[in-house]
Amino acid sequence: MTNENDKPVTGHSPNALAAVEAEIARACGDARRDRASVTLIAVSKTFDADAIIPVIDAGQRVFGENRVQEAKGKWPALTSVYPGIALHLIGPLQSNKAKEAVALFDAIHSVDRPSICQALAKEIESQNKHPQLFVQINTGEEPQKAGIAPGEADAFLASCRDTYGLTISGLMCIPPVDEPPAAHFALTAKIAARNGLTNLSMGMSADFANAIMLGATHVRVGSAIFGHR
Repeated sequence: MTNENDKPVTGHSPNALAAVEAEIARACGDARRDRASVTLIAVSKTFDADAIIPVIDAGQRVFGENRVQEAKGKWPALTSVYPGIALHLIGPLQSNKAKEAVALFDAIHSVDRPSICQALAKEIESQNKHPQLFVQINTGEEPQKAGIAPGEADAFLASCRDTYGLTISGLMCIPPVDEPPAAHFALTAKIAARNGLTNLSMGMSADFANAIMLGATHVRVGSAIFGHR
């Protein structure tokens, strides 16, 4: 049987969000999970308001962006018109953008080094705003990719808590593009479980159903909703 995620994306279909929602519901059913246990993050990076508004109008309220500056340039105007939007930063965060990130985002998925922890701790205290935080795990230990190596994850998570006073909600991973993702999802879930973390940000347009089967609580879906960039 062909997975919905494997079908070609033709861009901005009014039925695209509904198709993704149906696939999430199907995956949750197969995994004997409540649909409410999975948050769909519609990845709107590089898309402007004209592309985003129809997705909001279709009922989506959680969106993901890769860059602080891009999000800052387009989302304040949208959130002033559409209440109840939650913004997730799913791309790399630079320490000098921590102030803007804490102010703008409801969740940050890319905590991955001490300098970020320090900057976030400072801004969380200063702004009295507490975005949901995910530590990014570099499950493939790819040198070009951000994230904590699996073998260093336990110590880093302890440092987030004990040294910087951060409350970490969960883990995020992006599997290598040339490897089956299941083993990477399973590894991330294992690290989360032994550290008492319940949230798992994993799975994108091509593999989110698989991620849900392996415990994902947040799936980051872009092209299957918005079309190819």
